[in-house]
Amino acid sequence: MLVSIIIPVYNEAEGLATLMERLLPAAKLTGADYEVIFVNDGSTDESAQILTEMSAGNTRLKLLGFSRNFGHQAAITAGLDFANGDAVVVMDSDLQDPPELLPEMVSLVRQGYDVVSAQRRARPGDSPWKRGTADLFYWFMRRFVDQRLVPEVGDFRCFSRTAVLAIRQFREQHRFMRGLVAWLGLREVIVPFEREERAHGTTKYPFFKMLHLAWTAISSFSAFPLRLSTNTGFIVILFGFGYFLYTLFRALVQRTAIPGWTSLVCLQVIFSGAILMAVGVLGNYVARIYEESKHRPLYVVSNLQNLPMPIAGPERGVVLEPRLPIEPLADLVAPVRIRK
Repeated sequence: MLVSIIIPVYNEAEGLATLMERLLPAAKLTGADYEVIFVNDGSTDESAQILTEMSAGNTRLKLLGFSRNFGHQAAITAGLDFANGDAVVVMDSDLQDPPELLPEMVSLVRQGYDVVSAQRRARPGDSPWKRGTADLFYWFMRRFVDQRLVPEVGDFRCFSRTAVLAIRQFREQHRFMRGLVAWLGLREVIVPFEREERAHGTTKYPFFKMLHLAWTAISSFSAFPLRLSTNTGFIVILFGFGYFLYTLFRALVQRTAIPGWTSLVCLQVIFSGAILMAVGVLGNYVARIYEESKHRPLYVVSNLQNLPMPIAGPERGVVLEPRLPIEPLADLVAPVRIRK
């Protein structure tokens, strides 16, 4: 049995040594052969150099290097495309996903489960604001998008080979892996764990990035925003009709002066806001259709180490041919700016 461990990396140079100290002993305890696939998601620190040096001395360590930052979900997708394991683990590199959980997760896949999901019991180090918004996000997703989404389950999972082959069939541009796994409806088991604080560095998912992920999840798996804009428009129409009846009552029954420009401005603001919101939501869906219609690659791999060059590249994935290193420039009269 081969276990593939996929680890997306983005600016985690400080913690990679600590990660390896805990990861390799845990991988050996699975009782199977293993490979570790690091996906360098366009890091701008020393992560790429450290990963290259580590994988040069150990053929079990493999490296996929993106040409630029394509995002965490694309990095997971690339890792799944290149993983050869009978069991495939996806985990983060910040040690908030404890490697010591790997033997138990792999054991459950051996028992016949297709998806083993690690569920956080606590969030030490997270602010009350982040914990509250996370709870709100999972409540909203389960209530309006997909009730099969399990609260406090992120991307720390172990997949069977069957699950990996199924997930590879999803090639949409805007990806939310947790939703894809829930949509498949495979045999899943939950493993609770105590989440640790981040060992080094800062979170790569600040508030606005989390907000973007939440919007991607909602708009990719549900037409709820469109229905919401329709319902909001209907409510505004009812309000406007009620106000119309009120003005008729004031004019014909009470025979008092009809409010002037103040009332008109208030109504104009309400109706204009409702229209713009509906048009904006609709425009967002149209933009996503436009982006999907271009059928652009999900990621571009510019560096492969300890991995064979694929004969046929993954669908919607680009793997560039190996290139010679750039020689240092010398004897130049004026400096030359080089764009990557």
